[in-house]
Amino acid sequence: MIEQLSDFFRLSWFSLDTFRSFEWENPLLLHLIWVILLLMLLRKAVKFLKNPVLELSLPKKVAQNNPWTYLRLIPSFLFFFSLVFIIIALARPQRTNERVEQYTEGIDIMLVMDISESMDLQDFSPNRLEAAKQTAIDFIQGRLGDRIGIVVFAGEAFSLAPLTNDYKLLTELISEISFNIMEAKGTAIGSAIAAGTNRLKDAESVSKVMILLSDGESNAGNVDPLFAAQLASALGIKIYTIAVGKDGMVPYGTDFFGRPQMVESYLDETNLREIANLTQAEFFRASDGNALQAIFDRIDQLEKSEIMENRYRETTDYYRVYLFWGMVFFLLWLILKSSFLNNFLLD
Repeated sequence: MIEQLSDFFRLSWFSLDTFRSFEWENPLLLHLIWVILLLMLLRKAVKFLKNPVLELSLPKKVAQNNPWTYLRLIPSFLFFFSLVFIIIALARPQRTNERVEQYTEGIDIMLVMDISESMDLQDFSPNRLEAAKQTAIDFIQGRLGDRIGIVVFAGEAFSLAPLTNDYKLLTELISEISFNIMEAKGTAIGSAIAAGTNRLKDAESVSKVMILLSDGESNAGNVDPLFAAQLASALGIKIYTIAVGKDGMVPYGTDFFGRPQMVESYLDETNLREIANLTQAEFFRASDGNALQAIFDRIDQLEKSEIMENRYRETTDYYRVYLFWGMVFFLLWLILKSSFLNNFLLD
């Protein structure tokens, strides 16, 4: 109660900064202040014209140079300020505090990346693996609220990172991927899908996605790729497959004279298409770095996190403060308008 009373008497209620901070429910009513001021001045002017000042012999006490004579203006000022504060109260000064709560229904994504020797071919710049790494980093940095994990594979599969939303850590891990991580040769696509599925199977998210990036046929590992895809589909996991590279002769290194060497590249596109179809996802073919970036952008649009937002608006009225002061000044005006001030001035 004491705090509420002290709040009414704070001088800051009458500062310009306070008025600027308000939102007004009825802002047009504020123009009445100027109208009332103008009417009071007109009233004084009309009264002066109707009753011109006569030079009279008055007691020294009420001579024009006596400052006490100005006390007669107090009731007029009290009446004016009472109207001003009542008008401000009617204009309804308010402050609105808006609170926004956002939360995301994130997606769990496993990046499954081929790091077999064929990823060193140079139909991408500088090679397939480095182009895939940079595109994956760009994809990760564009996500919001999703958990992402990494599986790398060659002749065997290795879980490089569990599902996490530490995008800085993921970026560092992808940057450090090299051909030296795996000793086993070949391309074990089935084992890679099984490793990714093992990471995603216990996730509680609504959407579970695997992005499988490979440039060759599955020729290693002890898990059939299509069986692994069926198991992933049964667990509600989509597998987007990306075939990286071109069929036929592609550049790889240089010969003794510095001329580009050409080697043969073969893609098992049929197997990757079937994996995507089994999991109700899509297959993509990337023939260069720009196409690979476009594919990741396409997947980014297909698998967007759902961002939900709750807004709370709390509006506080401050008219009571000004109505209180308006009534105070009005009561003072009633008390003083026919009080001792007039009698004092005429004694």
